Amino acid sequence: MNPLSSIEAALLERAADAPMLSQVQDWAAINSGSRNLDGLAQMAAALADAFSVLPGDVTLIEAAPVETMRADGRVETIRHGQHLHLSVRPEAPVQILLTGHMDTVFAADHPFQAQRWIEPGVLNGPGVADMKGGIAVMLAALRAIEGTEAAQTLGYDVVINSDEEVGSPSSAGLLRTVAAGKVAAFTYEPALPDGTLAGARAGSGNFSIVVTGLSAHAGRNPDDGRNALLAAADLALRLKAGSGPGCSCNPVKIEGGGPNNVVPDHAVLRVNFRPRTRRMRRQRER
Repeated sequence: MNPLSSIEAALLERAADAPMLSQVQDWAAINSGSRNLDGLAQMAAALADAFSVLPGDVTLIEAAPVETMRADGRVETIRHGQHLHLSVRPEAPVQILLTGHMDTVFAADHPFQAQRWIEPGVLNGPGVADMKGGIAVMLAALRAIEGTEAAQTLGYDVVINSDEEVGSPSSAGLLRTVAAGKVAAFTYEPALPDGTLAGARAGSGNFSIVVTGLSAHAGRNPDDGRNALLAAADLALRLKAGSGPGCSCNPVKIEGGGPNNVVPDHAVLRVNFRPRTRRMRRQRER
């Protein structure tokens, strides 16, 4: 690994002076679970205030409408929080994209809400690493760069979405649009266990499959029925068996059923697919 130049060392020193720890602790004290709209609104406002120290315009963008399937098979629209977008020097010759997310996996009623020091230098708390700490690092780095003359040749967009932990359904279009024309993109998720950065990630798609059977009495005429739960379980096994190096499948939940004396005629299978490449995704779509 090459040693840091004097310019790079000065940038790191300037970034290290930023109040990253206090920011992370303040932000982690706000519950911003992906479905906690009030908490996400509070978090978005806090981030908008923090990123206002940078040049450019900070905008809170309303989430695109997203459809979801209920356990009974009906489709409904689900709301998501606002997404933060900052654009700085869009006319500069070099354009990059920096991304992060403000939501966490811990809902407002989850028992994991408090922070604690595991040991000196190791803070444990909801969203501390994934990824309010990453957002603080991003902001510190950008503030350090803005103090250099080289910043005038660099333009960047920052997108911090509110729905990453649930698959980014309402922010995917925004991310696609903002990513166009960029020479590089960086996401401030935690590093790999050995400290290296991930250069790529598999895609992710969540699917709900409705299975319809035929109801019958479990004691009087069970063979006249068609058990939707069994069909969903069989489909889950076959989908999992089709997993491979290029595309993994993770069946996560089967919903349905009713009284013990009735052959169930309805089930919903929830599945996550992770294609490694676009080519593999297209093959799976066929």
